[in-house]
Amino acid sequence: MRIAQLAPLAESVPPRLYGGTERVIAWLVDELVELGHDVTLFASGDSSTKAKLHTVWPRALRLGRRGADPNAACAMLMEAIAEHAAGFDLIHSHVDWLPLPVLSRTGIPYLTTMHGRLDLPGLPDVIGAFPKAPFVSISDNQRRPLPDANWIATIQHGLPKDLLRPSHEPGSYLAFLGRLTADKGPEDAMRIASAARMPLRIAAKIPRAETAYFKKTLEPSIDGDKIQLVGEVDEARKQPFLAGAAALLFPISWPEPFGLVMIEAMACGTPVIAYRSGSVPEVLEDGVTGFIVENAEEAIAAVNKLGRLDRGTVRARFEERFVATRMAREYEGRYRELIARR
Repeated sequence: MRIAQLAPLAESVPPRLYGGTERVIAWLVDELVELGHDVTLFASGDSSTKAKLHTVWPRALRLGRRGADPNAACAMLMEAIAEHAAGFDLIHSHVDWLPLPVLSRTGIPYLTTMHGRLDLPGLPDVIGAFPKAPFVSISDNQRRPLPDANWIATIQHGLPKDLLRPSHEPGSYLAFLGRLTADKGPEDAMRIASAARMPLRIAAKIPRAETAYFKKTLEPSIDGDKIQLVGEVDEARKQPFLAGAAALLFPISWPEPFGLVMIEAMACGTPVIAYRSGSVPEVLEDGVTGFIVENAEEAIAAVNKLGRLDRGTVRARFEERFVATRMAREYEGRYRELIARR
């Protein structure tokens, strides 16, 4: 199949540092190429891929030249796909709602994977405007705010089997990996680690909009000893960071669509302690790959039960459920169905 993949332009594919969506796109595209498909990735020019790269914008917006207009970059993406659509059997968008006016008029089969939260004002209006647009969710829970959308599948993320190596050692600290925003639960992670008398290492991005929150709420507790901030980590540094942890803390307070960091930890054999929210019950197996808890008190108790979990089993369940080859084959099946309908 000749397949176009449309990526967001905020980050490169894969991203240099933080960026879950762009990382998943990179793994999917490379796997589709390995399966023998002719794939073209529409993305920023600093992307790296086994597919053909169609450069839409010179450099990812977040790490590119300051002051670049994101609307201009998006306009270039829409023009690129409108101009080249006829050369593909199917177009797969990862850019939310933005391309729908173009994709719905090309006459080429397409689908959109929704990577973010869907409980936002105005989204039901978009669904009403594009009732036939086919969507893929990354968890069943993600769909709940928009039950009337044309959902054709739920396809959970997967990552390359050998990207992260497992460790069978028990780990010496608790880990927090993600954005330092209140809904990701860094305050609870600090409280849990302190009460459990375990060091906490935080590998996280500080969004510009959250600088005041970080300075006021989090920074006073980061002492460089019991609580350490190591900053954003790339793929090379993520491996030892997660593998050396006794557990990953995931105390979220929002409807997480998937939670890529959970399967990254599982790939390292590291169990996850997570609040029951969003996709968590679909990704974690309570008592097998980690513990699903209701609050900080239960999370503290779960830290003391980590010895009951087998890190080899955590890794084995990752290999059974969350490898990139499985993800690519599931998308391949949906592509064929959409093309056949045409």
